[in-house]
Amino acid sequence: MTRPDTMILTIAHKEFRSLFATPSTWFILGGLQFIFAWFFLARLDAYLQVQAQLVQLANPPGATHSVAAPVLATIGFILMMLVPIFTMRLVAEERRNQTLVLLMASPVASWEIIAGKFLGMLLFLSLIIAASFLMLLTLALGTPLDYGLLITNAAGLFMLAAGYSALGLYFSTLTTQPVVAASSTIAALFGLWLIDVAGSSTGTILKALSPTVHFQSFNTGLLLSKDITYFLLFSAICLLLAIRRLNNSRIYG
Repeated sequence: MTRPDTMILTIAHKEFRSLFATPSTWFILGGLQFIFAWFFLARLDAYLQVQAQLVQLANPPGATHSVAAPVLATIGFILMMLVPIFTMRLVAEERRNQTLVLLMASPVASWEIIAGKFLGMLLFLSLIIAASFLMLLTLALGTPLDYGLLITNAAGLFMLAAGYSALGLYFSTLTTQPVVAASSTIAALFGLWLIDVAGSSTGTILKALSPTVHFQSFNTGLLLSKDITYFLLFSAICLLLAIRRLNNSRIYG
């Protein structure tokens, strides 16, 4: 009998490879690197222009705070629009192509299917995040970096990507149309982002539901248990809902 972890890794490997099998993925990745590089060079140019004034301060902000942190905050925002494009096809496309029926007819549990697809997507997004960090590490060639801040941001982006992926995966289980899944995910994430943008006009409890609010702590170098707990619960709830939806499809068709 096949072990659950073997099935999860098999599904994750399949999803990971399928993402790179489509030309659109390469076009998107190329466009992303161009956008990231543009923001990076723009922030670096702005920092160099005011560097003469910054050295006169008692504790001037370094390149990590002035260049890397804003770029990483921008990447976090781009993930909100990027992740739904990749998660929309995870289940919806298989349901539309009638391949999900074959997968569910095999001796694979629903939670293994969801876990494998989630793991494959998270590995793919981790490569995108790693590529952006490699670009930012070039700053070390000319100035000292705050590696603690960079590591904290890396953790924040990883958790943000995990939360977005889990939500996108859930919406992908609700429909047979990938475009509908992507639109629904973007709408939900945009609504959560608006809670953060609204600021003081929203209640404290309501604002705490926004992922971007919790990512801001990571972006400033704070590693708080409440933010880690939020992302773990957010991802877990979305994945449990996706598993339940897949189980219902198995029972009711």
